[in-house]
Amino acid sequence: MSVAVITGSAGLIGSEAVRYFAAKGMHVVGIDNDMRKYFFGPEASTEWMRKHLEATIPQYQHFSIDIRDHGAILELFKRFTKEISLVVHTAAQPSHDWAAREPLTDFSVNATGTLNMLEATRQFCPEAPFIFTSTNKVYGDSPNALPLVEQQSRWELDKSHKFAEHGITEAQSIDHSLHSVFGASKVAADVMVQEYGQYFGLKTACFRAGCLTGPNHSGAQLHGFLAYLMKCNVTGTRYNVFGYKGKQVRDNLHSADLVRAFDRFFQSPRSGVVYNIGGSRFSNCSMLEAISMCQQISGREMNWQYGGENRKGDHIWWISDIRKFQSHYPGYALQFDSLAILREIHDRNHERWKDSSRVVHA
Repeated sequence: MSVAVITGSAGLIGSEAVRYFAAKGMHVVGIDNDMRKYFFGPEASTEWMRKHLEATIPQYQHFSIDIRDHGAILELFKRFTKEISLVVHTAAQPSHDWAAREPLTDFSVNATGTLNMLEATRQFCPEAPFIFTSTNKVYGDSPNALPLVEQQSRWELDKSHKFAEHGITEAQSIDHSLHSVFGASKVAADVMVQEYGQYFGLKTACFRAGCLTGPNHSGAQLHGFLAYLMKCNVTGTRYNVFGYKGKQVRDNLHSADLVRAFDRFFQSPRSGVVYNIGGSRFSNCSMLEAISMCQQISGREMNWQYGGENRKGDHIWWISDIRKFQSHYPGYALQFDSLAILREIHDRNHERWKDSSRVVHA
């Protein structure tokens, strides 16, 4: 029996990975204690997805374990030991706004939780590739020093800059910048994942992602940009735009495109590698452009307001250069652009959102 251990298994990326690797015939051990509900409230709970996975995937086995519980994680890995052939670590506290409220919680989940997973892998299944969902926030606000040009609906990088054609590479410095508390905890985890690859020889990879999204996202105000935006459009909830005139640019990566990248690494792993991964020039938009796309897809106007002040340490412009990953894994290409992602989010969720909105207002 080949076992894949997936943390955050009821979340956006975790649930996508569960379905993907189960379809490949693996027994999937999911770790998820629904801390997203604690972070962002009942509307962000992943319980609905956990129930769906348990009901539809026979080879899925769920464990409601906190990744900060070192003993419980070790016991779980000991139970499956050498049968574990893959570890996909997606569990995290994902919001830099929320992290400032409880820095100790944020760091213990993101940094200590990751260390627990690494050490369990080293002790019980050292040959299993270890995939870590990192973030472009490890670069802090250093990308804001790039030469940006204001356009009608977005900020854009000056065409003369080396990153203009393909986006930001892994050569971008993570030092001497404002990271946010969240960014700092993810830096700690990211570096430790690299270290377990370089020092201990584990097959580890950090995927430094831009905006991860898709129809399974339990979007909330503080996390889940496209999913929450579309949900607000469908339900008529007012959406607050924070700073940069609504022209801040994000690249958007569908969860299915990311998990396909995970599988490529799984098939041919390396040790201690770092990849920028995101929508690249293929899939990106500004906040204003995303609002326009939501309105186009749903046929209704967005109820939104401009908050003025930008989030501290937030990126003005981020587009990932994914060519390093593509050079290591030739033939990998993205399948979903931002418009296709938003359309799928709408089509898969609008009836559920409308029903929940009716219950709330009943």
